[in-house]
Amino acid sequence: MRIIDLHCYPGTSEWITAQGPYVDALAKYWNKTWAAKPETDVLDEFAGAGVEAVLVALDLETTIATPPCTNEYVHAMWKRHPKRIIQAWGAVEPAKGEIAIRQARKAIKELGFIGLHFHPIMQHFAVNDPRYYPLFEELSAIGAAVMIDVGTTGMGAGMPGGMGARIRHAHPSAIDDLAADFPKLKIIMAHPGWPWVDETTAVALHKGNVFWEMSGWAPKYFPGNLKIDMRARLQDKIMFGSDYPSMPYERILREWGELGYKDEVMEKIMHKNAERVLGL
Repeated sequence: MRIIDLHCYPGTSEWITAQGPYVDALAKYWNKTWAAKPETDVLDEFAGAGVEAVLVALDLETTIATPPCTNEYVHAMWKRHPKRIIQAWGAVEPAKGEIAIRQARKAIKELGFIGLHFHPIMQHFAVNDPRYYPLFEELSAIGAAVMIDVGTTGMGAGMPGGMGARIRHAHPSAIDDLAADFPKLKIIMAHPGWPWVDETTAVALHKGNVFWEMSGWAPKYFPGNLKIDMRARLQDKIMFGSDYPSMPYERILREWGELGYKDEVMEKIMHKNAERVLGL
């Protein structure tokens, strides 16, 4: 079965550097070494799992003053390995205003990305904040998709004040507003949305332009109602993502298999929904 992984970080030193002070907290959160890997090792892990990866850039420059893992870096990695890396999500800092709009336009029109990824908690904004609507107006106009984290994050977890980040910025109600205000914008919610899983489910079901990928969680720990909904009323909405390198592929794919879904449901989740919605 084809496996499209919608949420893969580069895993290299450029990506680790972009996380600045959050590296130690992430290592504790995931209970593993959080260190850079050579690019060849990253590609070997993609190949070993049989996944076709969609890379994700990272820009937290305005909140933690670290150099971003840029769109250009991710684009170059994609083009070096086009058979294993099939697309990419760009990243911009909404707080940069017109600069962010120009970067977004370049990412889509020049670099050929399918869209942009936003990390509301770490970028210190909510996607329904009208101050940033010019950016989403541009993305909608040029036909880009967006992938937006929903629910809590391991970045800053356990640190004093969470390093100033607010998990409320990633509440699904912000997605609900954005989808209503930009009905032509394809929106992919990233992660199960805990602790607001039922509310995230409601948004996915109600808004025709909203979809949902399940990265960043071990499938065995998906909430019970979500496990039921994914095989039933959400089966045309759900897509696969890993949040690489957060957890080993062996565990993620094994636990997806242990959910016991029918082959036709797994095919939708693993590749058909992403093919249909994002043209991958």
